[in-house]
Amino acid sequence: MENPADNSLSYGRGYAYSIQYHIVWCTKYRKPVLTGEVERFFREEMLRLAKEYRFTLTAFETMPDHVHMLVDCSPQFNIPDMVRILKGTTARRLFVTHPHLRARLWGGHLWNPSYCVVTVSDRTREQVRRYIESQKEK
Repeated sequence: MENPADNSLSYGRGYAYSIQYHIVWCTKYRKPVLTGEVERFFREEMLRLAKEYRFTLTAFETMPDHVHMLVDCSPQFNIPDMVRILKGTTARRLFVTHPHLRARLWGGHLWNPSYCVVTVSDRTREQVRRYIESQKEK
């Protein structure tokens, strides 16, 4: 049996948990807009939102047309709501700070409406983290 002192559990009021999700979403029309200053601003905004909503971005990488993240969050998070908040907030902020994006993404949508969420076990967490962090090398 695993030594409780060596676990990766987080603690809430009256409960312990270890919940990780690999989340991926794409830009609308797979337009390669997450580059340069836009990418930098998006990354800062994601880190700000993680702090505000109290979840951990264990691994996080942006590609020009999609995003990968390994999120560690409490069981109180409703993943569809969390993704909606992240996508909606970052889109609004990026369109305000980088208005030229509207010309490349007609219709006022930065993100494709779909996304992928995969649960990650304690046994595969490190493998998923390495995969996300190696995205730019591919």
